[in-house]
Amino acid sequence: MMDVRRATVAGGRLRVDFDGLKAWRDSLSGHSTSEPLLRHLPKAELILKRAIPALIIAFLSVVAASHFFGMMSEYSRLEASARHATALSAATATAVFADAVDIFDSGDITEAQARLARYLPQDRLDNGAFVLLVQASGKVFAATTAGLSHVGSNVGDFFPEVSAIRRFGDRAGVIETTIGGVPHYAEITLMGNAGGYVVAATSLEEVGRLWREELALNVTLFAGISSILLVILYAYYTQVKRARDADDIFLESNLRVETALSRGRCGLWDFDFENREFFWSRSMYDMLGLPGSDKTMGFGEAARLMHPDDGGLYEIARAIAKGHSGQVDQIFRMRHAGGHYVWMRARAQVIRSNSGRMHLIGIAMDVTEQHRLAQRYAEADQRLADAIECTSEAFVLWDKNDRLVMCNTHFQQAYGLPDSVLVPGTERSIVNAAAARPVIERRIADADGSGYSRTTEVQLADERWLQINERRTRDGGRVSVGTDITLMKRHQERLRESERRLMATIGDLSASRQTLEIQKAELSTANANYQAEKERAEAANKAKSEFLANMSHELRTPLNAILGFSEILQNQMFGPLGSLKYDEYARDIHDSGKHLLNVINDILDMSKIEAGHLRLHCERIDLVPLIEESLRFTAIPAAEKNIVIEQRISSGLTLTADRRAMKQVLLNLLSNAVKFTDNGGRIAVRTRRVDGAVTVTIADTGIGIPRSALSKIGQPFEQVQSQYAKSKGGSGLGLAISRSLTSLHGGRMKIRSREAVGTVISLRIPDSV
Repeated sequence: MMDVRRATVAGGRLRVDFDGLKAWRDSLSGHSTSEPLLRHLPKAELILKRAIPALIIAFLSVVAASHFFGMMSEYSRLEASARHATALSAATATAVFADAVDIFDSGDITEAQARLARYLPQDRLDNGAFVLLVQASGKVFAATTAGLSHVGSNVGDFFPEVSAIRRFGDRAGVIETTIGGVPHYAEITLMGNAGGYVVAATSLEEVGRLWREELALNVTLFAGISSILLVILYAYYTQVKRARDADDIFLESNLRVETALSRGRCGLWDFDFENREFFWSRSMYDMLGLPGSDKTMGFGEAARLMHPDDGGLYEIARAIAKGHSGQVDQIFRMRHAGGHYVWMRARAQVIRSNSGRMHLIGIAMDVTEQHRLAQRYAEADQRLADAIECTSEAFVLWDKNDRLVMCNTHFQQAYGLPDSVLVPGTERSIVNAAAARPVIERRIADADGSGYSRTTEVQLADERWLQINERRTRDGGRVSVGTDITLMKRHQERLRESERRLMATIGDLSASRQTLEIQKAELSTANANYQAEKERAEAANKAKSEFLANMSHELRTPLNAILGFSEILQNQMFGPLGSLKYDEYARDIHDSGKHLLNVINDILDMSKIEAGHLRLHCERIDLVPLIEESLRFTAIPAAEKNIVIEQRISSGLTLTADRRAMKQVLLNLLSNAVKFTDNGGRIAVRTRRVDGAVTVTIADTGIGIPRSALSKIGQPFEQVQSQYAKSKGGSGLGLAISRSLTSLHGGRMKIRSREAVGTVISLRIPDSV
């Protein structure tokens, strides 16, 4: 049974079962073309249905019996073949040695083996078959390949029956016996009168193995056939049940689809290009207030329902028929049974059936309410535009991307803007460039203190004053309203002039002159005291910095001594120390001293910068080798942590700067990046020249810096106090020194970071060529 839901995609196009679609259409119209399966079967079919299991069992019994008798016959055939092969091997060996009977007396192994290899090679014998040449004493002196293990042994040791069989000689024929505990077919042929003989034997184990393999194959085939038949039987009954269930599901699904279409104000339609007929679902008729019908609708009848101004149905049909379009998405009006028109949106896809017929299948939605809302919105926008145009203020609205949305005539006249730039979507920078520049622009207020609004006073070139109130909209744009405050500014100027005259009059009053002089003297004294205290504080601060700058020799000398003696202990320059603990202590002394030296070096470098003792020796340097040299210092610790360092460095990038200072900055930033990046992380170094300045960016995937600590980074002795950062050590001066050295070059350093994501540090240093 076909179902309208059965559709597949083949070759990138939708393939629909049109037979199922017709059944679905018939069910929608109340005329189902399918009856539930197996409910009214004829009597003969019912008997056949019940006899199917018995027929399958009988068939399996016949197949099993035939396989059983066939396997018994096969075993007999294999035994006869083995017996015949044994007799043939014995006859061949007798013929080979008929003219060389003396070999059995002499025991000439070489000649015997040569004849066996020539006339009885192992590949001509059955598996497990062999031929033995035995002397009169019972000793085996030659054999084929399978019997070489018996050469040199007495035949009676592994073939006890040989004495009894030997009495009968050639009359014994092929017998079943045991050789080495394994059943064999064997035949003994006497050679001459000296007592020598030939033993030909074939193992019955090989016969049993071949028969078992044949038996296993037949059993497997029988089991496979039985399983297939049982599966077919199960599938037969399952298919009958599914067909019965599918009838019920089909009718129920059709009811669901029709109910959903009706409640969603939607309808399903199908246009047959060959018959030029439409099929409409019942919900399509309901949307237009028409009585439902199970008949198809002609193309002309459907076209007459459309509004005369929306008569594009013929154009759409012609475009699709010519292959210019494979899809339809149109909005049009159709006449309701009540006389009014309903706005509808139709979406459809051209489908080609297996028979080659073209169909246009789609869905139509009632969008009358949405169209009315769109009209109301358009009317509201027009009323808003009229109101803005009628206001006396200069109005302009920008979107979140700083592009023009709308403005009024007052804004255009105030800034002297041409019509060519006042097009919606024009960037704000272009509008500002085309405007007459203001003489004075001063920001005077922030209305709510949140940064979302601001007030600016602007004096235009024609001496008019505007107060611009700008506020951010919810979608991120900005709305600006400019009010003409020229008269208010003139009044303020008059008031200020009056105030100046009044203050001059007050200054001339002799009664208050004595008091003013005393107050002036007191203020002068206080100011002098303040200046003196300020100078003493500055001198103390400068003395502190100069003191730290002069401590270089006193602090570094003992530290160098500590490091030197610890290296002597560690390297055992004067012989072994006698205990492994001394080596550990020496390493601790050396590491601690080295760490302390680095900290003190940072402190002294910072003090030099604060004291103003650091002098830059600027020269023209090439950044590429300087950065590569700095990367080599950090390559070993980076490799130990499996950190990948990416370089995007512009070749030939030069800069006028102090080489030592720039190297120290790069080393500090790269060391921090390696130190705070976990194993398997990444570090990227990038350089470029932008607007007469060189920008160096170092980004890592380390632990990151909390937002609350970003304002502290770069200050002396400040360090992010996370547990991980503490474990890495450091004085906290690396970034402060780097920031100070960058500032001495006239540049600036920016830090962006997110916890558990990474940190990006950018240096921008102007290049004075």
